[in-house]
Amino acid sequence: MPEFLTLLPPDQALQRLLEHMPQAQPSTEDLDSRQSLGRVLAVPVCAPHSLPAFPRSTVDGYAVRAADTYGASDSLPAYLLLAGEVVMGREPGFALSPGKAALIYTGGMLPSAADAVVMVEHTQAVRAGEIELLRPVARGENVIQAGEDVIKGEEVLPAGIRLRVADLGGLMALGIMTIRVVKPPRVGILSSGDEVVDPEVEPGLGQVRDVNSFSLQALVEQAGGKASVYGIVPDDEDRLRQAVSQALKENALLVITAGSSASARDLTARVVNEMGTPGVLVHGVNVKPGKPTILAVCQGKPIIGLPGNPVSALVIARLFVIPILEKLLGLKGTKPAACLPARLMTNLASQAGREDWIPVRLTVSRDGYLAEPIFFKSNLIFNLARADGLVRIPADATGLAAGEQVTVFFL
Repeated sequence: MPEFLTLLPPDQALQRLLEHMPQAQPSTEDLDSRQSLGRVLAVPVCAPHSLPAFPRSTVDGYAVRAADTYGASDSLPAYLLLAGEVVMGREPGFALSPGKAALIYTGGMLPSAADAVVMVEHTQAVRAGEIELLRPVARGENVIQAGEDVIKGEEVLPAGIRLRVADLGGLMALGIMTIRVVKPPRVGILSSGDEVVDPEVEPGLGQVRDVNSFSLQALVEQAGGKASVYGIVPDDEDRLRQAVSQALKENALLVITAGSSASARDLTARVVNEMGTPGVLVHGVNVKPGKPTILAVCQGKPIIGLPGNPVSALVIARLFVIPILEKLLGLKGTKPAACLPARLMTNLASQAGREDWIPVRLTVSRDGYLAEPIFFKSNLIFNLARADGLVRIPADATGLAAGEQVTVFFL
């Protein structure tokens, strides 16, 4: 069995791949804002008007001139006459003169000259058309000023962000019903191996169902790409060459599973090198699981060769496929992966100089979360399905001790 080339740490391997990729020029499209959750914004969004467009009350109570309330207390209330009631959804048809107040509800527009709102709990009626104030208020208290959220022309959403629930709410508040977003990059997914069969086929002895194509398809689409599954290619050089060539033409990123070990039957690296320069940049990453990983750029497009074992394939896809997709999407200021701190329940050994990723199951204790390692074999997919996340053992460590605090990265 031939030896791997020099193994690179995962971060260095990824950096080498990114350095050889051309600057992304994402395609864009206009989209109904209501359907844009999770999409990447292609151009900045600026406010067409200020928000709110008028001063509003944040409580139920009475709109007042703050100066009329100064000194009010339970023992020495202030008395104000009612000038009217603010009808929701309408502009008040009156202004407040000194010594007057107006009944107002949460979200109602302040009458002209009003500059604060007294909460209804701090008032009481004494006679028809008059109220008693038991607390003073300062100017601006219980009020949202016009333009306090955003002002007209302000950039409210920058380009290169993935739109979240709150972002969609902001677009609706501004009446922005169409936005320009990045089209999902096309990602080709190709499985190889004489022993691999479609999931709907009853496998014979020595055969396994194709797990990777469909788990990777889900991962790609969750990350914002559009996956094209090309099926299973047998261990035949000409057929693999033809499939890789076609998929590379039709996609912005190509992911190949299996055929990336250093065995004599490994055709992937040789075929990929034929697809264009610079070709294979990395063949072997100093990580477990996933050592036999191939990273390449051909015809200006990245190609990632993943190990065939399902756990290895998914772990490596998270390390390499997702960052490449984020670059193709033009994402800027990518947020950290979702994670939480937990205490390790069992000692974990590791080989010095190699980065390890271990599946763990989370449980809750009185002191926080506990991480229970799942001692796995990389060809058993349910080892990963039973896990809540992954714990990283850095390359400069020989393991982690029980009771040590670790970071669990969610799957």
